[in-house]
Amino acid sequence: MESPKFVVLSLVLLLTSATISSAQLSSGFYNNICPNVEQLVRSAVTQKFQQTFVTAPATLRLYFHDCFVRGCDASIMLANSNAEKDHPDDISLAGDGFDTVIKAKAAVDSDPKCRNKVSCADILALATRDVVNLAGGPFYSVELGRRDGRISTIASVQRHLPGPGFNLDQLNSLFSTNGLSQTDMIALSGAHTIGFSHCNRFSKRIYNFSPRNRIDPTLNLQYAFQLRQMCPLRVDPRIAINMDPVTPQKFDNQYFKNLQQGRGLFISDQVLFTDARSKATVNLFASNEEAFQKAFIDAITKLGRVGVKTGNQGEIRFDCTRPN
Repeated sequence: MESPKFVVLSLVLLLTSATISSAQLSSGFYNNICPNVEQLVRSAVTQKFQQTFVTAPATLRLYFHDCFVRGCDASIMLANSNAEKDHPDDISLAGDGFDTVIKAKAAVDSDPKCRNKVSCADILALATRDVVNLAGGPFYSVELGRRDGRISTIASVQRHLPGPGFNLDQLNSLFSTNGLSQTDMIALSGAHTIGFSHCNRFSKRIYNFSPRNRIDPTLNLQYAFQLRQMCPLRVDPRIAINMDPVTPQKFDNQYFKNLQQGRGLFISDQVLFTDARSKATVNLFASNEEAFQKAFIDAITKLGRVGVKTGNQGEIRFDCTRPN
Protein backbone atom coordinates (compact mmCIF):
# COMPACT_ATOMS: atom_id res chain seq x y z
CA MET A 1 0.00 0.00 0.00
CA GLU A 2 1.26 3.52 -0.77
CA SER A 3 2.35 5.60 2.20
CA PRO A 4 -0.12 8.33 3.28
CA LYS A 5 2.68 10.86 2.63
CA PHE A 6 2.88 9.74 -1.00
CA VAL A 7 -0.90 9.93 -1.44
CA VAL A 8 -0.96 13.47 -0.03
CA LEU A 9 1.93 14.51 -2.27
CA SER A 10 0.34 13.07 -5.43
CA LEU A 11 -2.94 14.77 -4.47
CA VAL A 12 -1.10 18.11 -4.08
CA LEU A 13 0.54 17.62 -7.48
CA LEU A 14 -2.82 16.73 -9.01
CA LEU A 15 -4.41 19.87 -7.55
CA THR A 16 -1.58 22.14 -8.64
CA SER A 17 -1.62 20.76 -12.16
CA ALA A 18 -5.40 21.34 -12.24
CA THR A 19 -4.89 24.96 -11.20
CA ILE A 20 -2.21 25.45 -13.82
CA SER A 21 -4.24 23.85 -16.62
CA SER A 22 -7.33 25.90 -15.77
CA ALA A 23 -5.17 29.00 -16.09
CA GLN A 24 -4.40 28.02 -19.68
CA LEU A 25 -6.30 30.02 -22.27
CA SER A 26 -6.98 28.32 -25.59
CA SER A 27 -8.19 29.48 -28.98
CA GLY A 28 -10.83 26.73 -29.03
CA PHE A 29 -12.29 27.52 -25.61
CA TYR A 30 -15.82 28.21 -26.94
CA ASN A 31 -15.90 25.43 -29.57
CA ASN A 32 -18.62 23.50 -27.73
CA ILE A 33 -20.17 26.44 -25.86
CA CYS A 34 -20.62 29.11 -28.53
CA PRO A 35 -19.04 27.81 -31.74
CA ASN A 36 -19.67 30.94 -33.81
CA VAL A 37 -18.49 33.48 -31.22
CA GLU A 38 -15.73 34.79 -33.53
CA GLN A 39 -18.09 35.43 -36.46
CA LEU A 40 -20.64 37.14 -34.17
CA VAL A 41 -18.01 39.48 -32.72
CA ARG A 42 -16.43 40.09 -36.12
CA SER A 43 -19.68 41.17 -37.78
CA ALA A 44 -20.57 43.60 -34.96
CA VAL A 45 -17.05 45.06 -34.96
CA THR A 46 -17.03 45.39 -38.77
CA GLN A 47 -20.31 47.26 -38.68
CA LYS A 48 -19.02 49.64 -36.02
CA PHE A 49 -15.69 50.11 -37.86
CA GLN A 50 -17.56 51.04 -41.06
CA GLN A 51 -19.39 53.76 -39.12
CA THR A 52 -16.19 55.30 -37.72
CA PHE A 53 -12.48 54.53 -38.04
CA VAL A 54 -11.96 55.66 -34.42
CA THR A 55 -13.36 52.22 -33.51
CA ALA A 56 -9.90 50.73 -34.25
CA PRO A 57 -7.57 52.85 -32.09
CA ALA A 58 -10.23 53.20 -29.39
CA THR A 59 -10.73 49.44 -28.99
CA LEU A 60 -7.02 48.65 -29.14
CA ARG A 61 -6.21 51.23 -26.46
CA LEU A 62 -9.11 50.05 -24.31
CA TYR A 63 -7.66 46.52 -24.34
CA PHE A 64 -4.17 47.71 -23.40
CA HIS A 65 -5.51 49.87 -20.56
CA ASP A 66 -7.65 46.98 -19.34
CA CYS A 67 -4.83 44.43 -19.29
CA PHE A 68 -2.29 46.65 -17.52
CA VAL A 69 -4.70 47.32 -14.62
CA ARG A 70 -5.86 44.19 -12.72
CA GLY A 71 -5.14 42.03 -15.79
CA CYS A 72 -7.32 41.39 -18.88
CA ASP A 73 -10.63 41.08 -17.00
CA ALA A 74 -12.76 43.83 -18.60
CA SER A 75 -12.60 45.80 -15.32
CA ILE A 76 -12.12 48.92 -17.50
CA MET A 77 -15.72 48.46 -18.70
CA LEU A 78 -17.28 48.69 -15.24
CA ALA A 79 -19.15 51.90 -14.47
CA ASN A 80 -19.37 52.80 -10.79
CA SER A 81 -18.69 55.87 -8.68
CA ASN A 82 -15.02 54.99 -8.26
CA ALA A 83 -14.22 53.22 -11.51
CA GLU A 84 -10.94 52.68 -13.39
CA LYS A 85 -12.33 54.46 -16.42
CA ASP A 86 -12.70 57.72 -14.46
CA HIS A 87 -8.97 57.91 -13.63
CA PRO A 88 -7.19 60.83 -15.43
CA ASP A 89 -5.14 58.27 -17.44
CA ASP A 90 -8.36 56.63 -18.67
CA ILE A 91 -10.69 59.61 -19.03
CA SER A 92 -9.41 60.11 -22.60
CA LEU A 93 -10.39 56.57 -23.68
CA ALA A 94 -12.70 57.17 -26.63
CA GLY A 95 -16.32 56.09 -26.15
CA ASP A 96 -16.20 54.18 -29.43
CA GLY A 97 -14.07 51.46 -27.81
CA PHE A 98 -16.60 50.85 -25.04
CA ASP A 99 -19.43 50.95 -27.58
CA THR A 100 -17.69 48.33 -29.74
CA VAL A 101 -17.56 45.86 -26.85
CA ILE A 102 -21.18 46.54 -25.87
CA LYS A 103 -22.39 46.02 -29.45
CA ALA A 104 -20.31 42.84 -29.85
CA LYS A 105 -21.68 41.51 -26.55
CA ALA A 106 -25.26 42.14 -27.77
CA ALA A 107 -24.47 40.28 -31.01
CA VAL A 108 -23.07 37.29 -29.09
CA ASP A 109 -26.05 37.25 -26.70
CA SER A 110 -28.50 37.33 -29.61
CA ASP A 111 -27.56 33.69 -30.22
CA PRO A 112 -29.48 31.64 -27.58
CA LYS A 113 -26.61 29.13 -27.41
CA CYS A 114 -24.16 31.86 -26.46
CA ARG A 115 -26.25 34.05 -24.21
CA ASN A 116 -24.29 34.94 -21.04
CA LYS A 117 -21.67 32.31 -21.86
CA VAL A 118 -18.93 34.54 -23.29
CA SER A 119 -17.01 36.95 -21.06
CA CYS A 120 -16.68 40.66 -21.80
CA ALA A 121 -12.91 40.16 -21.36
CA ASP A 122 -12.84 37.65 -24.24
CA ILE A 123 -15.11 39.83 -26.38
CA LEU A 124 -12.66 42.74 -25.91
CA ALA A 125 -9.72 40.47 -26.84
CA LEU A 126 -11.49 39.32 -30.03
CA ALA A 127 -12.66 42.84 -30.93
CA THR A 128 -9.06 44.06 -30.59
CA ARG A 129 -7.81 41.44 -33.06
CA ASP A 130 -10.62 42.37 -35.44
CA VAL A 131 -9.93 46.13 -35.41
CA VAL A 132 -6.20 45.56 -35.96
CA ASN A 133 -7.03 43.39 -38.96
CA LEU A 134 -9.74 45.72 -40.33
CA ALA A 135 -7.25 48.60 -40.21
CA GLY A 136 -4.85 46.65 -42.42
CA GLY A 137 -2.88 44.81 -39.75
CA PRO A 138 -2.36 41.06 -39.35
CA PHE A 139 -5.05 38.49 -38.53
CA TYR A 140 -4.02 36.27 -35.64
CA SER A 141 -5.56 33.57 -33.49
CA VAL A 142 -6.86 34.77 -30.08
CA GLU A 143 -6.53 32.70 -26.92
CA LEU A 144 -9.84 32.61 -24.99
CA GLY A 145 -11.20 31.52 -21.63
CA ARG A 146 -10.83 34.72 -19.57
CA ARG A 147 -13.44 35.54 -16.94
CA ASP A 148 -14.64 38.99 -15.96
CA GLY A 149 -13.44 40.77 -12.83
CA ARG A 150 -15.88 42.23 -10.33
CA ILE A 151 -13.73 45.09 -9.05
CA SER A 152 -12.79 48.39 -10.65
CA THR A 153 -11.22 51.26 -8.70
CA ILE A 154 -9.58 54.55 -9.63
CA ALA A 155 -6.70 53.78 -7.23
CA SER A 156 -5.71 50.59 -9.04
CA VAL A 157 -4.81 52.59 -12.17
CA GLN A 158 -2.18 54.69 -10.37
CA ARG A 159 1.34 53.98 -11.72
CA HIS A 160 0.12 51.07 -13.86
CA LEU A 161 0.01 52.82 -17.25
CA PRO A 162 2.89 54.29 -19.26
CA GLY A 163 3.03 58.08 -19.55
CA PRO A 164 3.90 60.09 -22.69
CA GLY A 165 7.03 61.38 -20.95
CA PHE A 166 8.44 57.96 -20.01
CA ASN A 167 12.05 57.10 -20.82
CA LEU A 168 13.23 53.63 -21.87
CA ASP A 169 13.95 52.42 -18.33
CA GLN A 170 10.50 53.44 -17.11
CA LEU A 171 8.85 51.76 -20.10
CA ASN A 172 10.86 48.55 -19.69
CA SER A 173 10.25 48.39 -15.97
CA LEU A 174 6.46 48.78 -16.33
CA PHE A 175 6.21 46.28 -19.18
CA SER A 176 8.43 43.70 -17.46
CA THR A 177 6.10 43.85 -14.42
CA ASN A 178 3.51 42.47 -16.86
CA GLY A 179 5.82 39.78 -18.25
CA LEU A 180 6.59 41.71 -21.43
CA SER A 181 10.07 42.19 -22.89
CA GLN A 182 11.60 45.30 -24.44
CA THR A 183 10.84 43.88 -27.90
CA ASP A 184 7.20 43.33 -26.87
CA MET A 185 7.04 46.92 -25.61
CA ILE A 186 8.43 48.32 -28.88
CA ALA A 187 6.05 46.18 -30.96
CA LEU A 188 3.04 47.26 -28.88
CA SER A 189 4.12 50.91 -29.18
CA GLY A 190 3.72 50.32 -32.91
CA ALA A 191 -0.04 50.40 -32.26
CA HIS A 192 0.44 54.19 -32.27
CA THR A 193 0.46 53.80 -36.07
CA ILE A 194 -3.33 54.29 -35.85
CA GLY A 195 -3.42 56.34 -32.64
CA PHE A 196 -4.40 59.92 -31.98
CA SER A 197 -3.69 62.24 -29.09
CA HIS A 198 -4.76 65.53 -27.59
CA CYS A 199 -2.35 68.48 -27.63
CA ASN A 200 -1.82 68.64 -23.86
CA ARG A 201 -0.05 65.26 -23.95
CA PHE A 202 2.91 66.69 -25.89
CA SER A 203 2.64 70.51 -25.82
CA LYS A 204 5.68 70.79 -23.54
CA ARG A 205 7.81 69.26 -26.33
CA ILE A 206 6.88 71.99 -28.80
CA TYR A 207 6.60 75.06 -26.53
CA ASN A 208 8.66 74.86 -23.33
CA PHE A 209 10.79 71.74 -23.35
CA SER A 210 13.63 73.14 -21.23
CA PRO A 211 15.24 76.50 -20.33
CA ARG A 212 17.80 75.93 -23.10
CA ASN A 213 15.53 74.42 -25.75
CA ARG A 214 11.98 75.62 -26.35
CA ILE A 215 11.51 72.66 -28.71
CA ASP A 216 12.64 69.12 -27.79
CA PRO A 217 15.90 68.68 -29.79
CA THR A 218 15.00 65.05 -30.61
CA LEU A 219 11.90 66.32 -32.46
CA ASN A 220 12.09 66.97 -36.20
CA LEU A 221 11.94 70.79 -36.44
CA GLN A 222 9.61 70.90 -39.44
CA TYR A 223 7.27 68.46 -37.66
CA ALA A 224 7.45 70.58 -34.47
CA PHE A 225 6.26 73.64 -36.41
CA GLN A 226 3.45 71.64 -38.02
CA LEU A 227 2.38 70.51 -34.54
CA ARG A 228 2.44 74.13 -33.32
CA GLN A 229 0.06 75.05 -36.14
CA MET A 230 -2.33 72.24 -35.19
CA CYS A 231 -1.91 72.93 -31.48
CA PRO A 232 -1.84 76.68 -30.84
CA LEU A 233 -1.28 77.59 -27.18
CA ARG A 234 -4.95 78.01 -26.30
CA VAL A 235 -6.19 75.10 -28.40
CA ASP A 236 -9.58 73.45 -27.94
CA PRO A 237 -8.75 70.48 -25.66
CA ARG A 238 -10.93 68.22 -27.84
CA ILE A 239 -8.72 68.62 -30.92
CA ALA A 240 -7.13 65.28 -31.83
CA ILE A 241 -3.77 64.87 -33.58
CA ASN A 242 -2.81 61.74 -35.53
CA MET A 243 0.17 59.93 -34.02
CA ASP A 244 1.25 58.74 -37.47
CA PRO A 245 1.02 61.79 -39.76
CA VAL A 246 1.81 59.71 -42.88
CA THR A 247 -0.71 56.80 -42.89
CA PRO A 248 -2.93 57.56 -39.87
CA GLN A 249 -5.64 55.07 -40.84
CA LYS A 250 -3.46 52.13 -41.75
CA PHE A 251 -2.02 49.61 -39.29
CA ASP A 252 1.47 49.38 -40.79
CA ASN A 253 5.13 49.90 -39.84
CA GLN A 254 5.13 53.61 -40.77
CA TYR A 255 5.31 54.55 -37.06
CA PHE A 256 8.87 53.16 -36.94
CA LYS A 257 9.89 54.99 -40.11
CA ASN A 258 8.58 58.18 -38.51
CA LEU A 259 10.75 57.61 -35.44
CA GLN A 260 13.82 57.40 -37.70
CA GLN A 261 12.99 60.94 -38.90
CA GLY A 262 12.32 62.43 -35.45
CA ARG A 263 8.55 62.31 -35.93
CA GLY A 264 7.55 60.42 -32.78
CA LEU A 265 4.73 62.37 -31.14
CA PHE A 266 5.48 61.49 -27.51
CA ILE A 267 8.83 61.46 -25.72
CA SER A 268 8.01 57.79 -25.00
CA ASP A 269 7.75 57.18 -28.77
CA GLN A 270 10.89 59.03 -29.87
CA VAL A 271 13.04 57.57 -27.07
CA LEU A 272 12.71 54.14 -28.73
CA PHE A 273 14.90 55.47 -31.53
CA THR A 274 17.16 57.89 -29.62
CA ASP A 275 18.12 55.31 -26.97
CA ALA A 276 20.85 53.05 -28.38
CA ARG A 277 19.42 50.02 -26.53
CA SER A 278 16.17 50.00 -28.52
CA LYS A 279 17.24 51.67 -31.77
CA ALA A 280 18.13 48.43 -33.61
CA THR A 281 14.64 47.01 -33.04
CA VAL A 282 13.06 50.22 -34.39
CA ASN A 283 15.31 50.00 -37.46
CA LEU A 284 14.35 46.35 -37.97
CA PHE A 285 10.61 47.05 -37.75
CA ALA A 286 10.97 50.10 -40.03
CA SER A 287 12.69 48.07 -42.73
CA ASN A 288 10.76 44.82 -42.31
CA GLU A 289 7.00 44.99 -41.90
CA GLU A 290 6.75 41.23 -41.53
CA ALA A 291 9.15 41.28 -38.56
CA PHE A 292 6.98 43.98 -36.94
CA GLN A 293 3.75 42.05 -37.53
CA LYS A 294 5.19 38.85 -36.10
CA ALA A 295 6.53 40.67 -33.03
CA PHE A 296 3.20 42.46 -32.60
CA ILE A 297 1.25 39.18 -32.68
CA ASP A 298 3.64 37.66 -30.10
CA ALA A 299 3.38 40.71 -27.87
CA ILE A 300 -0.40 41.14 -28.00
CA THR A 301 -0.83 37.40 -27.31
CA LYS A 302 1.40 37.73 -24.23
CA LEU A 303 -0.49 40.90 -23.24
CA GLY A 304 -3.73 38.89 -23.40
CA ARG A 305 -2.43 36.53 -20.68
CA VAL A 306 -1.69 39.25 -18.12
CA GLY A 307 -3.43 38.60 -14.80
CA VAL A 308 -6.28 36.63 -16.38
CA LYS A 309 -9.02 35.08 -14.29
CA THR A 310 -9.95 31.57 -15.41
CA GLY A 311 -11.84 28.50 -14.22
CA ASN A 312 -14.19 29.60 -11.45
CA GLN A 313 -12.48 32.93 -10.72
CA GLY A 314 -14.49 36.05 -11.56
CA GLU A 315 -17.71 35.65 -13.52
CA ILE A 316 -19.31 35.92 -16.96
CA ARG A 317 -20.87 39.37 -16.81
CA PHE A 318 -24.43 39.68 -18.18
CA ASP A 319 -23.92 43.41 -18.75
CA CYS A 320 -20.34 44.50 -19.50
CA THR A 321 -20.77 47.74 -17.54
CA ARG A 322 -21.72 46.19 -14.20
CA PRO A 323 -20.99 43.09 -12.12
CA ASN A 324 -23.77 40.50 -11.88
